[in-house]
Amino acid sequence: MTEIAADPSHPRYQSLLMRHRLEEAEKKGMLAGSALIAHGRGEAFDYLLGEQTIPSALRATQQALALLSSAKRPVISLNGNVVALAGKEVLHLAHQLKCPVEINIFYRTPERMKALLGHLNEIKLQEKLDVEILGAEPDARIPGLEGPRANCTKQGIFESDVLLVPLEDGDRCEALVAMGKTVLVIDLNPLSRTARMASVTIIDELSRVITNMNEMLLSGAATKPVENYQNAQTIEEAFTHIASFLSSEG
Repeated sequence: MTEIAADPSHPRYQSLLMRHRLEEAEKKGMLAGSALIAHGRGEAFDYLLGEQTIPSALRATQQALALLSSAKRPVISLNGNVVALAGKEVLHLAHQLKCPVEINIFYRTPERMKALLGHLNEIKLQEKLDVEILGAEPDARIPGLEGPRANCTKQGIFESDVLLVPLEDGDRCEALVAMGKTVLVIDLNPLSRTARMASVTIIDELSRVITNMNEMLLSGAATKPVENYQNAQTIEEAFTHIASFLSSEG
């Protein structure tokens, strides 16, 4: 992957880096045509959050990580944008959690799956990580969900008890909750159906969340759940922060 042609001291360097990763992934055939639109929508909400991890998001991150750490069958679900934006970081997280990852995408083609699986396996080899990468051969379906995202693997998403689903996908989140799963989502949009349906909603940018999770695990202080955690409160505090930001800018 080519290096980004931007100075790390640039105030929007992280945003430029994420855009560059998407551009490179698009060239490799990893993304659907709507990928950049979806990312831009998320960037707009991140701007309203001040492009930072707010306290409620950090608590939600801790709660999600505690649930993943105590799960019997944790799984991390990946779409194209997640692989492009934070593939290496997610595989490091899965390695630490000793859980599989599963590619589950809406616009599924043999070419996209080959590109995504190839990218992840390359990272796995380079980083010497022990992570099972699922999704190549679905053998189960998510009840109540239509389209390619209903296809999943039995040993992965279908039999998971706790599932981390980065980036919004409202109908799939609803179907997974209906299966009795604990669904943890990373979604910058507090208005989305995903955010409101999930068991735990982390309203933060994907790469920041995964970095925070990896650092929490490395520090050994990540397995304690948040006392009296309320997901509705997490969402409400995100709205309050955005309103405060808009007021200060006005």
